[in-house]
This record gives sequence, structure tokens and C-alpha cells, in this order.
Amino acid sequence: MPLRCSGWCKPWRRYRVFGFGAATRIYLAVGATDMRKGFEGLYGLVRDRLQCQPLSGHVFLFCNAQRNRLKLLVWDGSGLWVCAKKLSKGRFRWPQPQRGEVKVILSQEELAMLLGGIDLNQAHRRRSWYRSQIDNDEVGPDRINTAQNDCIPQLSSATK
Repeated sequence: MPLRCSGWCKPWRRYRVFGFGAATRIYLAVGATDMRKGFEGLYGLVRDRLQCQPLSGHVFLFCNAQRNRLKLLVWDGSGLWVCAKKLSKGRFRWPQPQRGEVKVILSQEELAMLLGGIDLNQAHRRRSWYRSQIDNDEVGPDRINTAQNDCIPQLSSATK
């Protein structure tokens, strides 16, 4: 049975609660965390164990030993958010850290995959573009985008 809400929340269903900017980093804490920790406990873990500033605006993720619970800590400029998720079935596929690492940096896409149940260790990053060498004699001047001239290799006058 789907959850129902009163009339005030219906216009907001299309909008996301969190919108992380491109400069926001997502740090994943390596190892198990006691999920009884609240604001102050997670704040201390970020500061002491991860060696980060909790009020930086970056996102910090923590998971329990069974990998079925996750907590997220983020500062939005006016206060700390602590969000929790408990899986009814299955486990989060936590990425394997390098030796001696205490935190792993994720991209926003990797965070979405992690929360969606996708194993990050088996996901492969593909090159979505490639740079090819173009001979400028074969390309007319109308085909060269001058606004983004770094995309097409151009010969300098010294190499002609």
C-alpha cells in the first residue's frame, strides 16, 4: 500500500530534497560505525577519524557492520542533517578501500548507484568521449567552434 500524504505535500513530490552541487564531495567512512550515534557522535567521527571539517558542506556516509543501515551527515549552511536508511532485504555494497585508507571519495553518480543497490566494485567506468586528431586542412573554418577551441586540436603557426 503506497504512503499517502495530506494535501500540502502533493505539489512538492516532483522536487528533490537534496541538491548537491558539483563542488560537494561525498566521503564514505571505511569500516563499521555504531548506528546509535547521532549528530554529535557522527560530527566527532568526521572530525577525528576522517580528518575532515564537518561544517564544510560535504557529505559523509556511515554504515553498520551488517551493511544494512546507512547514515548520511551533511551541513546545509544553517544546520546539520542526519539522514538514515535501513534496508529491509539485502546489503549495501560498500566499496573496498585501499590499504590504510579511512575514507573513500565517491562521485554523485556512485552515491546514487550505492543507494540504488548497485555494486560499485563491479561497475566499470566507460569513456564517454574520445579525442581524435583532425587535420585542419580537411576541416573548413566554419566547422571549427571558436568558443570551445580546446575541443579541436588546432595547429599553431610555429608547427605549420
